[in-house]
Amino acid sequence: MEQNNAPLGQGVAPEGNLPAEELTNNNTNMETLLDQEGMSLDFPEPGEIRTGVVASISQSQILVSVGAKSEGVITGRELEAIPAEERAALQVGQEILVYVLSAEDSSGNVVLSYTRAQEQKGWGDVEKMLEEGGSYEGKVDGFNKGGIIVPVFGLRGFVPASQLGISRRMAVTGDTPDARYAKMIGEPITVRVIEVDRKRRRLILSERAASTETRQSIKERVIESLKEGEVYTGKVTSLADFGAFVNVNGADGLVHLSEISWERVQHPSEVLEVGQEVQVKIINIDREKKRIGLSIRALQNDPWQSKVEKFKVGQLVEGVITRLTKFGAFARLEGDLEGLIHISEISENRIEHPKEAGLHDGSIVTLRIIRIDPEQRRIGLSLRKVDSGAYKDLDLKQLDLEGVNLELVDNEPDQTQVDQEMADKEPEPQPVDLEMSEKEPQPQPVDPESPIPAPADEKLADAGEAPKDEEAPKE
Repeated sequence: MEQNNAPLGQGVAPEGNLPAEELTNNNTNMETLLDQEGMSLDFPEPGEIRTGVVASISQSQILVSVGAKSEGVITGRELEAIPAEERAALQVGQEILVYVLSAEDSSGNVVLSYTRAQEQKGWGDVEKMLEEGGSYEGKVDGFNKGGIIVPVFGLRGFVPASQLGISRRMAVTGDTPDARYAKMIGEPITVRVIEVDRKRRRLILSERAASTETRQSIKERVIESLKEGEVYTGKVTSLADFGAFVNVNGADGLVHLSEISWERVQHPSEVLEVGQEVQVKIINIDREKKRIGLSIRALQNDPWQSKVEKFKVGQLVEGVITRLTKFGAFARLEGDLEGLIHISEISENRIEHPKEAGLHDGSIVTLRIIRIDPEQRRIGLSLRKVDSGAYKDLDLKQLDLEGVNLELVDNEPDQTQVDQEMADKEPEPQPVDLEMSEKEPQPQPVDPESPIPAPADEKLADAGEAPKDEEAPKE
């Protein structure tokens, strides 16, 4: 009874409560004994990554020895998930990494995954890369609406559009992801890991962080590859009063205000906006100053050419005077098509200003086209050559084309033709009555009421003239 009342920890220890030191010794002795007998069992745990040895390969499964009481098996979906190239490369006796999905299935086998092991190893590698700040060289494998996909250590890393390198970002064009990124698939790319979240399976990469290229070095490289006369797709990066800057393959070029459109443009914002994609033609490259001259209007049809097609040199036209200057006057021919009447082509006399010839804004005058310059888009007009004989034949042809029938008449008419016309006008001879011709004309009865005609001498007297046979009466 006294022993039963003794406090714990004193006297004889109760059964089942052996000292910790003795328990440790017993476990050590058991492990030592199992090791000596070759019966050590290293049971795998779910979620564990192990190095195993391929024991056999078949169409339906791969057996891998992982040191357990039975071999592990890769089968079903896990077998199908292995890329065909990697699966074909596996050989019996080869060491591989496997991920333990289950310690034991219904058949007593350990269920393994080859792809999960590679994935977990990849997450470890990218986490290490994030810590060390290293770079990875890969290839673009795909894209989505926000950027491109680059595989890194078996993981699908995402490179947002904002993290692309300068040259690649400037080359991005198109309204759809396919138009913007499809051409990049297969291209080599160097990236750096900037975010890793294994639980959310989130891996963010950056080409810009890994790139050592500067904007200036890119421009120098692009300028060397460009050629005058070639056409490129670019993106408008900024607008100024004197023109628009368009990025072509990573280098900015200038589209001068005069090269934006054939129509008059006061500011680029009237027809362009930042971010807009445009087709441009290289018209000038200054490699020393690193400048690129671009043109948008060079790829458009010149409306001036179509307007001037109906006119030709020497033609008479009607114009409206629109402006007067010291060197001449401008006249509108049709629509917004204008020509210049030089001061020397206004009058035969020397004048100092068009006003001296009576011209003013709004005057409607007949002009002659004396020059058409398609390259300079200029029309030369003349007022003093409107009646020039040098253009006589051309004027006649123009009148004929306008539906006016002209007949040239000589100063001396053909005598044969005149005689014929006179003969046609003479009356035909009337038949003569011989009996009447032999008789003397009979006096005609006189109407007593009709006035008797006065003698010729009386008529002359009435007219104030004296008869020739008589002398004028003396006073």
